[in-house]
Amino acid sequence: MNALIVDDSRLARQELKHLLKAFETITVAGEAANADAARQQLKRLSVDVIFLDIQMPGQDGFELLETLDQVPQVIFTTAYDEYAIRAFEVNALDYLLKPIQPERLASAIEKLQAQTFSSDEAVTPALIDSSRVFVKDGDQCWFIKLSDIQLFEVSGNYTRVYFQKFKPLIPRTLNHLEERLDKRIFFRVNRQQIINLQYIEKIEPWFQGSLKVLLKGGYKIEISRRQAQKFRERLSL
Repeated sequence: MNALIVDDSRLARQELKHLLKAFETITVAGEAANADAARQQLKRLSVDVIFLDIQMPGQDGFELLETLDQVPQVIFTTAYDEYAIRAFEVNALDYLLKPIQPERLASAIEKLQAQTFSSDEAVTPALIDSSRVFVKDGDQCWFIKLSDIQLFEVSGNYTRVYFQKFKPLIPRTLNHLEERLDKRIFFRVNRQQIINLQYIEKIEPWFQGSLKVLLKGGYKIEISRRQAQKFRERLSL
């Protein structure tokens, strides 16, 4: 697996590269000291995982992720613990505090390998709006039409599924679901949410080129500035 290290500290990058030498499955394909350099690296490299610092000159790690169309697996590496909740809200695979301990890095690599194996072990067929899907959360189970689902939303390492009055959690990433869903019906509005276009009741302009969408059931969803442009291009006459 190819890794990109993004950190404004040269010493921190060197230390992480040294630690990663212990893992035969990881190849450090590149490194960057800021968000702009990272974007250039991601354009020319095939990257499976980003080891990403948060506080950097210019754009921080979260702002970098918001500008990417395709995001590899992300393992945050930072000296600050106050960003942990936000990190998992953007579906990060792990959150490592500096100085990085070898055993914590090993645990993160194990998660990465398990995630990659799970994604590669089979090609899952695409779904259409009339497909019926099985949803299980604890002891509760549902067998519902895909078209009945209004919203998918990241919740830590899980995804919350909104349909009728229910909001169960499923052990699937939003990226995995996006690959399977019918693109004519479902739209990725931001890094945390996918909406069913058939449930849109109202759309209005929002901050800095973004859009605010009201779904049936009262859910208010923000379409990020980048995705708002795609939304307009896709649905305009």
